[in-house]
Amino acid sequence: MNQAVLDASVVLKWFQPETERHAAAARSLRADFQAGTLAVIAPPLLYVEIVNVAGRRWRWERAALVDLAHALQALRFDVRQPALGSVAEWTARGLTAYDATYVALAQAEAIPLVTDDEQILALAPAASRALAGV
Repeated sequence: MNQAVLDASVVLKWFQPETERHAAAARSLRADFQAGTLAVIAPPLLYVEIVNVAGRRWRWERAALVDLAHALQALRFDVRQPALGSVAEWTARGLTAYDATYVALAQAEAIPLVTDDEQILALAPAASRALAGV
């Protein structure tokens, strides 16, 4: 796999792996990305979702959240927004609009979406790959 869309369920594990399942697989993808053997394409939504989880679920303080925002920007993923119509199509199939954004992007780019989200894997099997199997 040379290119992939990674969703928040994967990239979150790069920042707090000790509390997340399949953290070793996520770390392996991060190592590939850092080595330049994996190009990551992501929607702008990814960054907001990660900051939201860190602030609300993990209860990180302001300084840690600001550091996280800088670290996310420093990753320099190839950020692209999928067509809203495609997001709507996937939302109509039962995904949240947020999850549909990742699937629509993977579909538009003709590359796999790597995710740890069971609903995405169930509703978009042709467009997604399980993190645990990567």
